[in-house]
Amino acid sequence: MKRFATALMFAFALLLASNHAAVAEEHDTYDTDEIFEKAAGFFGEVSEGLAKAVEKAFDDQGRPNAYIAGEEASGAIGIGLRYGKGKLNRKTAEPRQIFWQGPSIGFDVGGDASKVFVLIYNLKEPDSLFRRFPGVDGSLYFVAGFGIHYESAGGITLAPIRSGVGLRAGANVGYTHYTKKRSWLPF
Repeated sequence: MKRFATALMFAFALLLASNHAAVAEEHDTYDTDEIFEKAAGFFGEVSEGLAKAVEKAFDDQGRPNAYIAGEEASGAIGIGLRYGKGKLNRKTAEPRQIFWQGPSIGFDVGGDASKVFVLIYNLKEPDSLFRRFPGVDGSLYFVAGFGIHYESAGGITLAPIRSGVGLRAGANVGYTHYTKKRSWLPF
């Protein structure tokens, strides 16, 4: 009887611990409605393209625990450069200025200016974001449209959603380097 009572108390403790973890995750992460509202407000429009991009990110990655709202400019003629700036937002902290830059190489030509809304997964400490995130990007901008891809490093996954205007077509590989301060060196 004593073993049964001990086992029952242990099971109850596990149930409470798992419930506490689920509540903590909900407190620290964003749900679909919150992200869609923030993204729609940031982009200034509600569209089927934005809804599909947000839905895909949630289907693939789950609930993000941070996001960046910013803008960037990029261009390429085989070799490309990307520069951007924005605000890192987390539920449990004040927004923080962040910059990014990076080189790329590929079959890519043209230039574009984009608003970027980056969903961030598994970000435990903001400073762990300041690193290089490799990625493959394909784009075709003739008029405004939404695109999404994924970048991963150090257990953190980023899902940039871009709405760009410009004349750019192609695919490339490269990385995006997130920094605390603006840098004109893309490396």
